[in-house]
Amino acid sequence: MNNRYDEIMELPHHVSKTRPQMPLSDRAAQFAPFAALTGYDSAIKETGRLTDERIELDEEALTALDRKYQLLMDTLDDAPEVTIIYFQPDERKAGGQYVSATGTVKKVDTFGRRILLQDGTRIPLDSVYDLRF
Repeated sequence: MNNRYDEIMELPHHVSKTRPQMPLSDRAAQFAPFAALTGYDSAIKETGRLTDERIELDEEALTALDRKYQLLMDTLDDAPEVTIIYFQPDERKAGGQYVSATGTVKKVDTFGRRILLQDGTRIPLDSVYDLRF
């Protein structure tokens, strides 16, 4: 059987005298798959990411939260340490998550409707779900 490549099969492999040989890891990278749809994987992950719906407080819960808020205002000079659970809206999609922040209250900004903690955390009063002393 006569093959058309028989005459070159036994020749030595060519090695360039001017260029260094490519490392095997780089050679393998030439044949690695690529993302034809740039950003598709991140879009799928973003769609699958779950968020919580904001819970609307009823009158009873709002009254209890108002009492806790008044207690916080009365003890503000003592720099009370509180745990505040509040709703943080998601920047990319509907919903968000409930976050807990613990720290010493530095100031309550009634005009800006925010609670400022010593560590610099600013919590909107309208987002507060619960206050714990």
